[in-house]
Amino acid sequence: MSQASSPTHQRTFAQRLRKNYIGWLFIILSVLGISLFYFYPMVQAFLLSLQSGMGSSLEYVGFDNYVRLFNDPTFITALTNTILYLLIQVPVMIVLALVFSVLLNDPTLKFKGFFRTAIFLPAVTSLVAYAVIFKYLFGNDGLVNDFLLGMNIISSPIAWLSDPFWAKITIIIAITWRWTGYNMIFYLSALQNVDKSMYEAARIDGASAMQQFFFITIPLLKPIILFTSIVSTIGTLQLFDEVMNITSGGPGNSTMTISMYIYNLSFEYTPDFGYAATVSYVILILVVILSFIQFRVAGDRD
Repeated sequence: MSQASSPTHQRTFAQRLRKNYIGWLFIILSVLGISLFYFYPMVQAFLLSLQSGMGSSLEYVGFDNYVRLFNDPTFITALTNTILYLLIQVPVMIVLALVFSVLLNDPTLKFKGFFRTAIFLPAVTSLVAYAVIFKYLFGNDGLVNDFLLGMNIISSPIAWLSDPFWAKITIIIAITWRWTGYNMIFYLSALQNVDKSMYEAARIDGASAMQQFFFITIPLLKPIILFTSIVSTIGTLQLFDEVMNITSGGPGNSTMTISMYIYNLSFEYTPDFGYAATVSYVILILVVILSFIQFRVAGDRD
């Protein structure tokens, strides 16, 4: 019995082994690419963060760079600004994207294609181009001030780009304008796969549009909301282009972000690649912590 089954068992094992080899052949290039372009640079960046200086002048300083973070007022300002953008812009953008997706999912709405394209279009617009346009729109003599003055909403032009408070507001408006449509597409795609009978049953039971939104739409979109929240959080923590092109981090350092500070440490100030790598690891740590918190709040333990 065992002798008769042994060749069959060997053939089964050989087939399984061959299938495993074929599977590895399909993914080996991806594994090598990820290891080479993601994990290896991460390890090298960590080793670099334990040094100070640049090029041949690099010297090992251990964790002194990480201690230096707590005594660096420019870093603390950049961190505070980045967290402020995150806490204000991401929730506003997620809510707006949800509202737009629900409105544009209405089968009775006319010109839906036009509105969807118009709201999504900023996401595919050149970062530099739209940042420059915002810089002109929100200038002292820009269209925004002209409109507000013409409507008698303000009595004098707002210093959108030269006042620390209004400069932050301008950055928040810019990134919200750009990325709301991007998140809206995810919600809209998910809503189109929802069984319409659920909403019909809710309407028959007397549920209002607001009740349908909170008790049907939000729970059904929970996984997509979690995904877009994490992606938006990572993108905001890496915010650079808008700040660089609209305010250049000013006035002073009032709008500087962590990514812009990394750029300045590497190319604008006296180059210190070791300390710049240390600051970059702060972004990684924040991404891990905030993503974990979002998973816990969402109740997703998988």
